[in-house]
Amino acid sequence: MKNLLTLKKYFVRYKTKLLWGIVFILISNAMTVYVPILLKDAIDELQKNTTSTVLLKYAALIVGTSIVGGIFRYSIRQTIIVVSREIEYDLRGDFWSHIQKLPLRYFQNNSTGNIMSHATNDINAIRSFIGPAVMYSIDTSIRLSIVVAIMMSMNFSLTLYALLPLPFLSYGVYRVGRLIHEKYVKIQENFSQLTTRAQENFSGIRVIKSYVREENEIKRWKELSREFLRKNMNLIRIQAIISPILTVITGISIIVVIWIGGGKVINGEMSLGEIAAFVAYLSILIWPVIAFGWVMNIIQQAEASMKRLNKIFAEPYEIDDSDKTDFAITELKGKIEFKNVSFRYSDNLPEVLKNINIKIPVGSTLAIVGHTGSGKTSLINLIPRLYDVSEGEVKIDGRNVKEIPLDVLRTDIAVVQQESFLFSDTVSGNISYGLKEIDLEKVKEVSRIANFDKDVETFTNGYETIVGERGITFSGGQKQRASLARALATDPKILILDDSFSAVDTQTEEKILKNLKEFMKNRTSIIISHRISTVKDADNIIVIHDQTIVEQGTHSELVALNGIYADLHYKQLLEKELEELN
Repeated sequence: MKNLLTLKKYFVRYKTKLLWGIVFILISNAMTVYVPILLKDAIDELQKNTTSTVLLKYAALIVGTSIVGGIFRYSIRQTIIVVSREIEYDLRGDFWSHIQKLPLRYFQNNSTGNIMSHATNDINAIRSFIGPAVMYSIDTSIRLSIVVAIMMSMNFSLTLYALLPLPFLSYGVYRVGRLIHEKYVKIQENFSQLTTRAQENFSGIRVIKSYVREENEIKRWKELSREFLRKNMNLIRIQAIISPILTVITGISIIVVIWIGGGKVINGEMSLGEIAAFVAYLSILIWPVIAFGWVMNIIQQAEASMKRLNKIFAEPYEIDDSDKTDFAITELKGKIEFKNVSFRYSDNLPEVLKNINIKIPVGSTLAIVGHTGSGKTSLINLIPRLYDVSEGEVKIDGRNVKEIPLDVLRTDIAVVQQESFLFSDTVSGNISYGLKEIDLEKVKEVSRIANFDKDVETFTNGYETIVGERGITFSGGQKQRASLARALATDPKILILDDSFSAVDTQTEEKILKNLKEFMKNRTSIIISHRISTVKDADNIIVIHDQTIVEQGTHSELVALNGIYADLHYKQLLEKELEELN
């Protein structure tokens, strides 16, 4: 239960509603337990004086009491169950807020499916504890106490006989419930496999068709579905046991009351009305006894779910504003400096950057060249603090990036990745993603700079065309240019292009670079590319090899150096000549 104690702050937030819920439970139960007393009095009085007046009197009292009890039963749900939904909303919001602030490192080490299960199944399990489990725990405890007290006051020995089978009922429900829970967990795991397979098939449908693997995927899907069916059937067989168990044990209790109670009536120790009341109270007790076993299962599931959530909530943000943050900084100018920077993704992994020193003046363009895996992307990720340096410091405008408010830092820096991601939204919605609201004029302007406007004009609905999941309806080049337009729309002081023209032909790339040259006046640009044609006009070019800077200078200086850069340059010139010859 210690993990569930962390929910205390949420309960305190809604304590008034919860207290009213408990009051409504007391009143509702008072009405419920009063009905058998009325039934007892009615039967006993009708034996002495059978008249329509007596019959109508007790009928009206029983109906009226039941209606009042029903109203307060409704009120219980309008307080405690509503509170459970409100706490679920708060908890889901806190979880989402926390997840959004976690570093990229967390998402690299945890699968999307695992995080999604926390956001859905675990929070639902906790909501079931907060609502039904809490409500029924209080409700059944109060009802059980009152009913047993009344039954004992009527006849102590008969009460003991009547209640004797009920603990076995509660234990039976508890044991079957645990078995159901174990089966249900396996079903959920299998269902997760089904959904994962479906997601992969939908996302990779082009690959499936290209390799003619449709029949194989159908066969695999049938196998998973058959396993899902088998596990569900096992669960249904166990669930089918519950009803007979309840019927048998309840029947035994009623038989005991009638058999022993009947003898007491014959001997004049009890009235017929008291026996009827006993049977009625026994019926009232059946649900509380069942509920104890059911509630225990809910608590076990919620405890396990809360433990998993608490583990996530305990994850540090790592990268966030701190007491070193200077909130007087409201915008960037764009001067960047790397000072003795080294970086590794974790302490047990090798360095991916070693002793990097660079100065990038405001309004200049830095180009980064290097072989795959040399550390280019890792380098630019340190500027907007997607990761923090292991050693040294990154400065912007003479201030350590850790001193700059995170919102300011990332608002004034735009990064266009090689693998472009687009949302299932309109073209204008995707391009305006970094803005507070859609500005169609700005969308059109940045689309023109990204050389994307002509493509949009060919779409049926223009800028209101739905892109499709992950931009599936766009070509690779269109996705890259849409992503570039999205970055430009934020009016960044620093623009970082991480090999973001790889899917664009050289002619289109030249047009985009020409447009960017005008847009990026007095702004700082960083371009990562494998194409020498992309970087040759940069103010400064660095070559990264073996995690460190090995060459630096302008295009002509690096060609004259006759090193790695020159080798890449001559190879690409040769490739171009061969293409022209073909």
